[in-house]
Amino acid sequence: QVQLVESGGGWVQAGSSLRLSCTASERTSSVYLMGWFRQAPGKEREFVARINLNNGITYYGDSVKGRFTLSRDNTKNTVYLEMNSLKPEDTGVYLCAATRPGVQWSYWGQGTQVTVSS
Repeated sequence: QVQLVESGGGWVQAGSSLRLSCTASERTSSVYLMGWFRQAPGKEREFVARINLNNGITYYGDSVKGRFTLSRDNTKNTVYLEMNSLKPEDTGVYLCAATRPGVQWSYWGQGTQVTVSS
């Protein structure tokens, strides 16, 4: 089964930047979408961004458009989430997810904590 491992989270001040990484395990040939969700304390899970690994097309949630950028490196089975102009409301556990044909968001990582202080 595909395993996803996130890294890059931390505690930063508002206005700072962070880059999150999500690396999939070796056998990921059937995966064609990877993306990020986040879970803030007291809030429901929120979609952040997704990318099609085959054509590079991205889609972003309204709250992060213009600030976050998702990219891929298929040779490393890795996606990167560049987060700029971070706000306190960006605080939460960021979860990497992946989709294979016929099963939407079938794989999930353990998450990495992002804390943004004002």
